[in-house]
Amino acid sequence: MDKRKININGKDIEYVFKRTKGSKSVKLAVYADGRFVVSAPKWYPMYVVKKFIEEKSQWIFERVKDVDFDLIDQKQKAESVDYKKSVKHARAIIHERLEFFNCHYNFQYNRVAIKNQKTCWGSCSQKANLNFNYKIIKLSEEMRDYVIVHELCHLQELNHSKRFWNLVSQTVPNYRTLRRKLTEIK
Repeated sequence: MDKRKININGKDIEYVFKRTKGSKSVKLAVYADGRFVVSAPKWYPMYVVKKFIEEKSQWIFERVKDVDFDLIDQKQKAESVDYKKSVKHARAIIHERLEFFNCHYNFQYNRVAIKNQKTCWGSCSQKANLNFNYKIIKLSEEMRDYVIVHELCHLQELNHSKRFWNLVSQTVPNYRTLRRKLTEIK
């Protein structure tokens, strides 16, 4: 595994390159923590990998443009001052946007928690507790708002039924596009 850089549309994007045993093709992944990973079989020539990355450069750019890679260093430990500042910053933004959108919905919720989650951006419990990943601050404002509204609407509908999506669309009419983009950021 080694770190490399690629310039796409004038933006230097750092990525991790790793060789894998069992794979048969080159794979690209963008993760929620801002990591961009390229993996390729051990036997793949490097020039083929580079050509593949160049061919997929627009796809890569579309995935990483909504992530602020410089905001939080991937190597920070949960106990660090920067992590605590990031959580505090996320809490302020999330509370502000929750209040803003809840003026429309007027839902009741109990606790709002900011966590360091690996696989999800947010969740809503049956006890009306809202949980958000602190890394939400690395998303564009539009995508952040979608996540917040999504969880807020779960207070009314604890499912993904048509009624749920109708609620979401009241304040985020382009939720389908944002949802698709968000699922592409692992």
